[in-house]
Amino acid sequence: MKFTGFADEASRDLSQQIAATQEIGWSAISTRTIGGKNIHEIPEDEFQAAADQLDAAGITVPEFGSLIGNWAKPISSDFAITLAEIERAIPRMHRLGTKLIRIMSYAQEPWGQDQHEQERFRRLREIVSRFSDSGITALHENCMNWGGFSPEHTLRLVEEVPGLKLIFDTGNPVFQKNRSKPSPDGTFPWQDSFEFWEKTREHTAHIHIKDCLNPVSDDVEPEYVMPGLGQAKVREILADAKSLGYDGWIAIEPHVATVFHAADPTAVDWTQCYDSYVEYGKNLEKLTSGI
Repeated sequence: MKFTGFADEASRDLSQQIAATQEIGWSAISTRTIGGKNIHEIPEDEFQAAADQLDAAGITVPEFGSLIGNWAKPISSDFAITLAEIERAIPRMHRLGTKLIRIMSYAQEPWGQDQHEQERFRRLREIVSRFSDSGITALHENCMNWGGFSPEHTLRLVEEVPGLKLIFDTGNPVFQKNRSKPSPDGTFPWQDSFEFWEKTREHTAHIHIKDCLNPVSDDVEPEYVMPGLGQAKVREILADAKSLGYDGWIAIEPHVATVFHAADPTAVDWTQCYDSYVEYGKNLEKLTSGI
């Protein structure tokens, strides 16, 4: 199995991201932010310096975690913002030799309101086409976006958007309700990670590893734990992936010491983040060695 990870959870500083990666014994980073800013948002000179630093350290970048269509952007946002992000991302991915980019399907509207599905499909077709024309594969992640409402919503995206592939995040289903399974009283159950994986795995080209416990309600953050200790069925999913011949990357996104999008990142203990990131990577290696 090939391992990478969102090392910005270890540190905002690229030198420390590299150090944490190498301490685990890996040579790949799923790049997302440097200095707290996304790669497609930092100034050009800072990006080039970072690319040179990664080259010098022998670190490859198999995946770029972009802001494109993410959980913070409503479908009513100006599409010009997205198109500009794409135009900035493509040359930087070419510089890094990165072939995979994480995208989403825009923020979920409150359930029961108009989700503007056709506009989502239209935008994702354009996003996927522009990256495909540049030799890059756009991968949709099952996060807090329209496609994350249920595995059926994700499969609808695959049906409506030619060329779209998937990132499956093991932990995201644990804290999202399955909107395809209403109960008689109008409530919805928590999603099941293995069920989501099983229904979407044939379209999955990349895996993110998080693990957590069902939150007390669907409007609070869950408790994140080391891989295999929560309700994300990490071991079962990876065992199934291996049995089916999965040969893609597996990226850690721990959220254990801090949630990446925490409201107050200045309160973060970065020493703890660094240590827990390294521990998380080593724990995942131990887990997979037993599969």
